[in-house]
Amino acid sequence: MEVTLNTLLSRSAELEANLTELLALRPCDDSERALSSRVMCSIAFEHAESAKILIASGNFTSATGLVRLQYEALVRAMWILYTASDNDITKLMCDLTSESAARGNKIPLLSEMLDNLSGKAPAEALRMLLEFKQYSWRPLSSFVHGGIHAIHRHGKGYPPKLLYQTLKISNGVSIMVGMLLVILHGGGEMRGKMPQIQMEFADCFIDLKVT
Repeated sequence: MEVTLNTLLSRSAELEANLTELLALRPCDDSERALSSRVMCSIAFEHAESAKILIASGNFTSATGLVRLQYEALVRAMWILYTASDNDITKLMCDLTSESAARGNKIPLLSEMLDNLSGKAPAEALRMLLEFKQYSWRPLSSFVHGGIHAIHRHGKGYPPKLLYQTLKISNGVSIMVGMLLVILHGGGEMRGKMPQIQMEFADCFIDLKVT
């Protein structure tokens, strides 16, 4: 039976409900590094939820742009945990003022964060991040910046296949966010949680590989 967009949205919302429960897990330590990485995970989930709401409302261009922001939040969460300097963490976690905002803007850009993660983040997680950047970054950036993809799709319409793909890409990013939350927690009793969720919601992903 052919899957409808509403069906995939409903399944994706169920997946999201399972993943956002992981935000209740306490980080294994109370360091600013762990806490700030967790905040970025929460932001990534917010972008994912908002993208689904916008797709359900028919605001497809805005929804697609949010998937890029979701990915950026995940990359930053991983960068904070694995490679950011203590000085970088301090810049991000200090009280917000005009001066601290200016200092906070001087952290690395996304490409540099990905380079810094090499050899430090889990190899499979980094592979997935780089694969996303290779195949999805430029089209999604076009939606964010009003490029050819945004103009063409907004003007001529969105094929259902493209909307399904966008949802599944977002779900894939959310799975990685969930994995990072388990790592932040220290694993323990949650080690088998992510493979279980992946198998239960296999229909919500593109080329799912359960590890």
